[in-house]
Amino acid sequence: MVSHPKNILHAARRVSSYFIFILIVFSMSSPLLAVDIDTVCKEYMSGQYEKCAKSAKDGILGVIGEERGILLVKSLMALGKYEQAARELDIARLGEPLSLRLLMLGYQVNLYTGQTAKSNEMLSIIYRDATTFEISDWSPTDLVALGEALLLQGMEPKIVLGELYNRALRLDPSCRDAYLSSGQLALDKQDYELAAAQFRKGIERFGDDPDMHYGLAKAFYTSNRQLMMESLDAAVFLNPNHAPSLLLMAEHYIDCEDYTEAKRYLDRVIAVNQWNPEALAFRCVLAFMNDDQAAIKQSRDNALRYWSKNPKVDYIIGSKLSQKYRFTEGASYQRQALQFDANYQPAKIQLAQDMLRLGREEEGWKLAEEVYNRDKYNIMAYNLVNLRDHLSTFTTLQSDRFLVRMDKREAITYGDDVMALLEKAEKDLCKKYGVKLEDHVLIEYFPDQQDFAVRTFGEPGGDGFLGVCFGNVITANSPKPELPSNWKSTLWHEFTHVVTLNKTKNKMPRWLSEGISVFEEIQRDPSCGQRMTPQYRKMILEGELTPVGDLSSAFLSPPSTEHLLFAYFESMMVVEYIVKNYGYDALQKILADLAKNIDIDKAISTHTESLQNFEQNFEAYAKKLAGDLAPNADWEEPEEAQMQLITSDPNGVKDWLKNHPNSLWALTQHAQHLIDENKLEEAKEPLNKLIELYPQNIGSDSAYLILSQLYKKLGQTEQEKQILKKFCEYSSDSIYAYTRLMEIAIDANNWDEVAKNCENYLSVNPHVTSIHLQLSRANEKLGRDEPAINGYKRLLKLDYPDQADLNYRLGRLYEDKDTKEAKRYVLSALAEAPRFRDAQKLLLKIIEEDQESQQSKPEVNDPNEMSAAIQEDIQ
Repeated sequence: MVSHPKNILHAARRVSSYFIFILIVFSMSSPLLAVDIDTVCKEYMSGQYEKCAKSAKDGILGVIGEERGILLVKSLMALGKYEQAARELDIARLGEPLSLRLLMLGYQVNLYTGQTAKSNEMLSIIYRDATTFEISDWSPTDLVALGEALLLQGMEPKIVLGELYNRALRLDPSCRDAYLSSGQLALDKQDYELAAAQFRKGIERFGDDPDMHYGLAKAFYTSNRQLMMESLDAAVFLNPNHAPSLLLMAEHYIDCEDYTEAKRYLDRVIAVNQWNPEALAFRCVLAFMNDDQAAIKQSRDNALRYWSKNPKVDYIIGSKLSQKYRFTEGASYQRQALQFDANYQPAKIQLAQDMLRLGREEEGWKLAEEVYNRDKYNIMAYNLVNLRDHLSTFTTLQSDRFLVRMDKREAITYGDDVMALLEKAEKDLCKKYGVKLEDHVLIEYFPDQQDFAVRTFGEPGGDGFLGVCFGNVITANSPKPELPSNWKSTLWHEFTHVVTLNKTKNKMPRWLSEGISVFEEIQRDPSCGQRMTPQYRKMILEGELTPVGDLSSAFLSPPSTEHLLFAYFESMMVVEYIVKNYGYDALQKILADLAKNIDIDKAISTHTESLQNFEQNFEAYAKKLAGDLAPNADWEEPEEAQMQLITSDPNGVKDWLKNHPNSLWALTQHAQHLIDENKLEEAKEPLNKLIELYPQNIGSDSAYLILSQLYKKLGQTEQEKQILKKFCEYSSDSIYAYTRLMEIAIDANNWDEVAKNCENYLSVNPHVTSIHLQLSRANEKLGRDEPAINGYKRLLKLDYPDQADLNYRLGRLYEDKDTKEAKRYVLSALAEAPRFRDAQKLLLKIIEEDQESQQSKPEVNDPNEMSAAIQEDIQ
């Protein structure tokens, strides 16, 4: 940079300020009415934009240049008076030609008036001045403006943050602009944790600044909607007309599918600025939800009225459509945004995600790489590029309808089972819902949860999700022993989404989509899916049901994991209520209406009853289901203080039982006390009573499991087996129960039960090779040759330690089917273990039965001579 003393820059500013002061003095009609700068700033911060603009226009005591111009232009911009704002900006720059803040404001203003060339000129002037003066010549606020300009011109974000934003804060720890711009930079790079930290620091100094609270809300948008809403409430309290906060509120309600509430917030923005492009873009989204083509066009045209090539308009429309699973339409808007600005990175990375979710992976990965190559700090692009490299090592399984991508070892372990289940799901569910799939369905399994999250959400996180469906693309976590869950049920659930989304053309509310998928899990296997629990019972009876019309919102910002799971359960109950009371035909007609863009509330009213009556009757139905859970049980529990007294008294629980003989809590406590005292026979009575009162209990305190372990200690194996089988009627993921039932069946040579429990076990954890071996042996014992052969071959590919035994068993299974294959496997067994007597005998038997082999090979009876003969035969 060329070095210039600070006094030159300051002198230039003094001269220009004096010049503009003369202009202002002669132009002000009532200089004695001028107000102080703090008052005008408060007017702007509180959303009194008309008043602020007038105050700034009339004059501010002691302020004659930059601050006055900035407040005036920003107020006019907030009011949608873009052309007037541009004129005032030019006047303000006459007095402050070296103000980088005014230049950056001019860059924005001129975009909104369609003067792209002039807007770019502002950036060029900033760059010119930045290379003319030393960095030490600039004020902290100008350093921030310089950083914003350099970012637009492709400067490395790390340099801008360290050399400009952080430098500004070192020079002035109360530099408001530095907090806002550094927080926004973190938001732009999807580093939401850093963004939240920056805005929190800003709030410590500027607690009455709505922009700071809005920035913090934005940082919470993808992670914690409750905290987001708290921050937005603070921002809107400080400034009821704060457009960014009102727009984020509207976006939240669009996500919740509460379009009435979203419209209310958009109306508040448009009442202040009828040309706010973001508000009009969101209005366009609402018009899409109503299939109002005229409103779609009008809203978009109005949004682009002043800045005709504003890429953010189409980016907003497209991204919200994609969130509604309308990826094809969403992608078309991103392409339009990129036509306006080929380097608009938000649209490009969103288009990359859209392509990946549509299964058009080649284009999706290419777009992600383009974003990453241009911006190495874009976290989403970085994550996707790394994931693409990892996915290249996966194995692809393919059929006429399905493409399944899995880790190579996992594909061997349970890939065939995945394909078989998908074929059955297509046959059953497509027929049931009258759907014919036209395109391939892609399913990707990820052993690494973070890879799953990146593929699904574009960033790490997503804990608790087992799978996600995007229409014809399903992403899923691989089964994990530490988080037992029935992967077959999960896959069935996700494929149900494929069917219902195709049937409705991706135009269904989330609650209905999830409700049908959980419902179909239960139809496939009653032990799967969700069922009424004590916690759900309590929530329903205490009035925590979400009205059906608002049910999608329950998925978006639940106060706890339990509430999220309850949203799934309530949705399933609604579907169950429709089917039980109005039949599958009514459900099918509702889905058909949704495909025609008919509102869900209207569809329900048309094919069941009015929404008001439906919600009332459903609530009664749900309360009856809750009341029917263990209806004869006593659900009352002592208060915490009373509970401590009861449990500390040796006879306390017995005394409670005298007055509460059906108390689930007391019966559980009593049974455990008896077991602790080794009174096992006596413990049977309260445990059996618990099962009688509450047979559906499969929680950690389930009487089934406690009683089964008691029977095991007593050596009463038959009773243990029966109680575990009963438990498995309600549970689909109990590794302990399946393992123990398997052991009992093996001891009894009950190979049918062995096979059944092996299959149940592998539906939860398919990674245990010893279970695969046991299943193959059980199938062999039962004469199920084909699954036995497939199982042994699978273990060979997985490098199971006893390769000789596997080859021998395969040779034995092929003996009557294909002597050539039989001989090959037996020879492989003997190559592993030359003195394997059973294999030697089997080989001799095969040779004796093969007349052609007898003619071509000498008879070998001496085991000591057999090794050389085997090696010769293998060669």
